[in-house]
Amino acid sequence: MSEPNPQQTPPRKAEGWLDPGATNIQVIYILYLVGFVIGISALVGIVIAYMNRGKSDEWIETHYTWAIRTFWIGLLFGLVSAILMVVGIGFLLLLATAIWVIIRIIIGLQAVGRGEPIRNPESWIL
Repeated sequence: MSEPNPQQTPPRKAEGWLDPGATNIQVIYILYLVGFVIGISALVGIVIAYMNRGKSDEWIETHYTWAIRTFWIGLLFGLVSAILMVVGIGFLLLLATAIWVIIRIIIGLQAVGRGEPIRNPESWIL
């Protein structure tokens, strides 16, 4: 039997889609997009984001903050839009909210694809 060599580094564990990191945040963004068709997937995305927040590199943390804020602000805008449907303007506001959410998701996906942080993750705008 051979003794383990202490100078050898252990093999690096591959990043899984549930482990904190770039792949995980991409999955969260995709779950948000799928949430427009299957609503429960956005809820799965927000749960995963909260589970992995604070466990990754600083630049990835900006994406978790961006994704969590996108979910909650989008939900707030969506609820206000739904209430204002009684007046009629809610339909336009709901469309604007959907576009706003999609743009934020695309911005996040592009930034994580380039390995860049979100510049202002606490922004209410884009």
